[in-house]
Amino acid sequence: MNTDYKEHLPADFSNDSRVWIYQSNRLFTLHEAFQIEDILKKFVSEWHSHGTPVTGYANLFFGQFIVLIADETRSGVSGCSTDSSVRMMKDIEQLFNVHLFDRLLLGFIVKERVQMIPISQLKYALENNFIEPSTLYFNNTVLDLSQLREKWLIPLKESWLATDQRFSAMLTERSEVN
Repeated sequence: MNTDYKEHLPADFSNDSRVWIYQSNRLFTLHEAFQIEDILKKFVSEWHSHGTPVTGYANLFFGQFIVLIADETRSGVSGCSTDSSVRMMKDIEQLFNVHLFDRLLLGFIVKERVQMIPISQLKYALENNFIEPSTLYFNNTVLDLSQLREKWLIPLKESWLATDQRFSAMLTERSEVN
């Protein structure tokens, strides 16, 4: 699986540009992906904050992650403009019968594919070697473009989960073995 997503990010946006990541609970079909790209392109072209166009970017990555970016150094993003992006995501959820707001579903690259694991099953997945500390994890908690470039797709052992009491000891122990 090609994980080089950075080349598709806007090079002319500030590193401080605000980022939102919406993870689908399933892979979109090719037909759905083309429809979503059209929806995103239309939204960004019409995205405004208090009448001022937002310098924005949106794209579907890995067939499952919608990334929305606003360069706030050029135009600010207000509560209303953020609300409009959330409404668009909710429309996508309904249109394609997916979940984009489930923060308890974690994304990993396993055997060259994006795999979703509920956080309640993470310990089981580690114990049974479905994933390991070096497995690439989609860190959807990134907040800006700089973090998106450097900290979105990272080994599980480098993620926030490594500091979570439920998993830290197991990840540390498994890292030392490998």
